[in-house]
Amino acid sequence: MGGVITGFGVIASIIVTGYVLGRRGSLGEHGREVLTRLSFAVASPALLFTTLSRADLSVVLSVPLLVTALSTCVVAGVFIAVGAVRRWSLGRTTIGALCASYVNAGNLGIPIAMYVLGDAGVVAPVLLFQQLVMTPIALTVIDLGRPGARPSAVHRLTTPFRNPIVIGSLCGVAVTAAGWRIPGPVLEPLTLLGGMAVPAVLLAFGISLPGTALPGTGEERGPVLLSVALKSFAQPVVAWAIAAGVFGLGGPALFAAVVTSALPAAQNLFTYATRYETATVLARESILLSTLLAAPVLLTVAALLG
Repeated sequence: MGGVITGFGVIASIIVTGYVLGRRGSLGEHGREVLTRLSFAVASPALLFTTLSRADLSVVLSVPLLVTALSTCVVAGVFIAVGAVRRWSLGRTTIGALCASYVNAGNLGIPIAMYVLGDAGVVAPVLLFQQLVMTPIALTVIDLGRPGARPSAVHRLTTPFRNPIVIGSLCGVAVTAAGWRIPGPVLEPLTLLGGMAVPAVLLAFGISLPGTALPGTGEERGPVLLSVALKSFAQPVVAWAIAAGVFGLGGPALFAAVVTSALPAAQNLFTYATRYETATVLARESILLSTLLAAPVLLTVAALLG
């Protein structure tokens, strides 16, 4: 399980660095906001473009993608249903549903897939589904549901295509679908910009931690605990039930499906919450708790199915 330890160690070290910077005030009063905006508007679109421009689109029709999509819809649907009953705001419910179902397939999923599953490609279906389906839908819902927003029909239809995260993803897929090969001098600057995405998000996350209450104890206690329970425990169980019971998967294929579903909530959800100024506490605490729980959950999965 060296991949689990390595992946979590890398993430923890950068978050701790951000925490120290936040405690010292090294980046000033608006350091966190600058980092999250940099990641949202520049670095993450570049990373998604370079990643998806080299992706294998054949995984779109694969069984692992169906397992991912169905398990995601189940747990996200549970959070949305509870949010509707409790009359939580649209932004709060959307961010909470993402925290309950949107896995850290990039900076944590890839090393874990490489070292634990022996194939980094198994996270490709998850990455594609999250970036091409979940992200555009969720960010459009948040954007259109912001207070005071009275968008026209044209604005509603074009909202996804004005979001830098979605633009970067769609452009990357278009390059792959067309079979184009990007020249090195063009790709290299994008690769460098994309390299800032993960560190910027993790540093901003760490900067936000000083002075905050223990996760799961504040005003967002209910939504946080619900999203963490769904993400850390329900989603792996649902993925196992769908993979084994519906599609008859077993062995390494079943193990890979459950491991990817057991990954914690992705740090970029905090970027989305901060960018749209909605449910930032919910995002931060859900990500932190699910990340802390992910190691024992993954070790348990490995013991049972590995």
